[in-house]
Amino acid sequence: MTDVKQVLQQQLATTWALFDYHVQRWHDDDLFWEPAPSHWTMHQVEGGWAPDFADVEPTPVPAPTIAWLTWHIGWWWSTALAHLKQTDVPAREDIAWPGTCASITEWLGEIHEAWRTALSATDRLDDPSAFPWPEEAGRTVADMCAWVNVELTKNAAEIGQLLILRRARH
Repeated sequence: MTDVKQVLQQQLATTWALFDYHVQRWHDDDLFWEPAPSHWTMHQVEGGWAPDFADVEPTPVPAPTIAWLTWHIGWWWSTALAHLKQTDVPAREDIAWPGTCASITEWLGEIHEAWRTALSATDRLDDPSAFPWPEEAGRTVADMCAWVNVELTKNAAEIGQLLILRRARH
């Protein structure tokens, strides 16, 4: 019988390696490169940074900057971690984006390590999960953990594509 937790852990390791491949190649001036006139990014505000955000996604969807994507990873992953650990879910406004490649790498690395630790310790994979779906979706904690791997893979690919496009333009 396949060990679901082991599959999730191996999948996470592969996904993290893909993300790390791009992280090793980015620079601070890549973070705010605007890939299109309509884009989402981060804005410096008193006390930190604030993301572009809409409760209802606009059509067409704005092209995200690497800055925005890294904030987005920190937001959804912190939320998933709180669900996995059964702790208070952070408000979107309380996700403090650090603002430089080095600090983002450290921040997301800490979330990754906390996730790996919580995933290794959990015995709740068969429990119901209402994140990121509605309660009535009938999903489990294992589904949520698999979603984390897929979402991180998607975001890593988006960051990689932005880096490729930016380098191709210079």
